[in-house]
Amino acid sequence: MTLQRPAEEVARLGDEIYERDIRAQVEANHHGEFVAIDVESGSWGLSTDLRSAREQLRSLQPDAHDVWLLRVGHRTLHHIGGRHQQATQL
Repeated sequence: MTLQRPAEEVARLGDEIYERDIRAQVEANHHGEFVAIDVESGSWGLSTDLRSAREQLRSLQPDAHDVWLLRVGHRTLHHIGGRHQQATQL
């Protein structure tokens, strides 16, 4: 997958879309699940695994290039060792 925008812009737009349109719908019942967001259209997919979230998005938006991935309720997508740090409410 080739980004059409700089990675920093994809991250900024993805975070904006998540906070504005998605967070309220998923935070309560989908903690730890993955969200894939097409920053161009605002379409998104949600699943318990990353691959399925991307596939769900691709079924809605087959030509999505600039996709932002995140994990509901976490500051990071993955972790190595240690324990997951949950996102803090702002």
